[in-house]
Amino acid sequence: MNRKLIHYFLLIFLGVALSSCGTVRKSSTIDRSTSSGRVDGRVLETGMASWYGPNFHGLATANGETYNMNDLTAAHKTLPFNTVVKVENTDNGKSVVVRINDRGPYVGNRIIDLSRKSAETVDMIDTGTANVRILLVEEGDRPITSENSSSRESFTVQLASFNSEHEARVHSDKINGSRVEQISVSGRVVYRVYYGTYNNIDDARRAQSLLSNRGFTGFVKQAEN
Repeated sequence: MNRKLIHYFLLIFLGVALSSCGTVRKSSTIDRSTSSGRVDGRVLETGMASWYGPNFHGLATANGETYNMNDLTAAHKTLPFNTVVKVENTDNGKSVVVRINDRGPYVGNRIIDLSRKSAETVDMIDTGTANVRILLVEEGDRPITSENSSSRESFTVQLASFNSEHEARVHSDKINGSRVEQISVSGRVVYRVYYGTYNNIDDARRAQSLLSNRGFTGFVKQAEN
């Protein structure tokens, strides 16, 4: 093999090596350097935190990931997925930065469910629950609003989704009490037809069933997400 050919293959090898070094992979955990206290500053919520661990380890989270109790993650009822928050245990002053990738908790008045690792970090394993303050570090898949920043849930019935506002309004006109909302999905604007707003999921399901009996298909969704 002559020198020119050797030089050619060497350049190809270096190019591949350098390009692979530039590949960035999204981690399912929080970089511990983010726990330095650099936060957005907004206090989103205060209340009771709990934690969940072995019984859910390896199962799917609400956003489709696999729950790992050793990751710095948490479940919240309404915050958009991949929102990063700082959770301060106001009982002892310890804090942890976590990423929201699951929904819950659905027990009593608890506002956030920490992974086992996160609970260990703020020293609440033995107590099971703790009084906490939640501060925003980084917005996730959707902007933080007054509707999704707390654990107060509301539900609606989604009846249709259109690319055209005109089509959406034509469909909405057929259903008394429905409304059209403009939504941004992955940078694309769509127009959805919704019916009603309900404080609990059972009322929303009853409304959806009545609509179905009238020939209008749809599904119940959490209004904040």
